[in-house]
Amino acid sequence: MYFSRIELDMRKRSTMKAISSPSLFHGAIESSFEGERNRRLWRIDKLGGHTYLLVLSEDKPDFFNFAKQFCSEKSECPWQTKSYDTLLDKIEDGTKWHFRLVANPTISKKTEKKSSERGKIYAHITPYYQKKWLLDRCENNGFMVREQDLYVTQSVWKRFYKNGNKLISFLSVTYEGMLSVTDSKKFKVCLQDGIGRGKAYGMGLLTVVQRG
Repeated sequence: MYFSRIELDMRKRSTMKAISSPSLFHGAIESSFEGERNRRLWRIDKLGGHTYLLVLSEDKPDFFNFAKQFCSEKSECPWQTKSYDTLLDKIEDGTKWHFRLVANPTISKKTEKKSSERGKIYAHITPYYQKKWLLDRCENNGFMVREQDLYVTQSVWKRFYKNGNKLISFLSVTYEGMLSVTDSKKFKVCLQDGIGRGKAYGMGLLTVVQRG
């Protein structure tokens, strides 16, 4: 596994367009890998006044063409790629980690008239149910979060057109806090596969930093 961080140039029109329409980032990311198109986890992060694209992938990327579209021309190599296995090797039961997750918390509801059909997907719009959505998924993903250690730091609707005519609309929720690993095998899978819906549009990537 590889983890990449690319600094974006927010002064470029192409970057601002992709921020508003994440499917553009998705396509550019997939074009940075050889072979068949596989869905990679990614998200946009801001740190110290800079904006970065984070990408987790099974194979090593080449972001040369991506950088020409979305990065500063003054930067010789605006991306860094490191082995993710170094982090995975540190995951053990009982270890504690600071985490950040940008996810799309939803619920599927069926109507009485159409109980045989798939339920309609609704976004959790209140902090209480947004937190509950993540807390309900902790055990199956090999970690535990105390409610007092979980924070929703941002909740933003994303709306854009895909392929020019299909309206995509979802709620992007940013979670931060402290977690404890309860099942290292499940948690490693969670880190590599992500959590929730909307992964093609920058949702689901869970990142962790070990508590000092």
